[in-house]
Amino acid sequence: MSDAPVTVRIVGRGRAGGSMAVALASAGWGVQQVSGHSENLAAAARGVDAVVLAVPDGAIEAVARRIEPTDAVVIHLAGSWGLNVLGGHARRAAVHPLVALPDAEIGARRLRGAWFAVAGDDMADAIVDALDGRSFVVSDEDRAVYHAAAVVASNHLVALMGQVERIGATVGVPRSAMIDLARGSLENVAAIGAAAALTGPVARGDEDTVQRHRLALPTDEVALYDALADAARRLVEERDRAS
Repeated sequence: MSDAPVTVRIVGRGRAGGSMAVALASAGWGVQQVSGHSENLAAAARGVDAVVLAVPDGAIEAVARRIEPTDAVVIHLAGSWGLNVLGGHARRAAVHPLVALPDAEIGARRLRGAWFAVAGDDMADAIVDALDGRSFVVSDEDRAVYHAAAVVASNHLVALMGQVERIGATVGVPRSAMIDLARGSLENVAAIGAAAALTGPVARGDEDTVQRHRLALPTDEVALYDALADAARRLVEERDRAS
């Protein structure tokens, strides 16, 4: 690329689009942002180096069709879609930020140095480099599996901590105490892997304690507890096979 600032038009004004707009502008890129419902969407790829589709996953294909092809790279931010959803555009890329983006300000900060799943045109790498990020390539056929793993790591983890909050609140346990416990467990996983990091009653084969938990819990919390206990047993099996 030349030394001239890269110009990008971001289609979509939600959390992802806003975060990317702020982050790339802070990196020195020329950024414009338009609504995914803009009447002038056909011209979105004119006069810029790249167009980033920061619209809901289900709308990407339709929005890409509305944009007239140019030499600009057309990029989407979805985790579960490959390049084919961008249709007939000559230059296509996928850049999925592997980070939660709660709003534009916080999201822009988190994009700096984040991990990204990329595919397609080299413009994807240029975006990652501009944000001092790290990347890995995910092929089209693997995108749905990759995104499922990302959902479990982020969204399902949040849902799990929601159960922790509900159960802990019934006996007055501070949320911060459980957050510290969870943070330490994640650090253990990072250091030695999930199977080796598992502790607690399932890890030591104490099914009596597991049953006491089940009897003590509110009825509507038992199903999730059981599912996760089964998942813990699977980790025990993996640990035992590896030993």
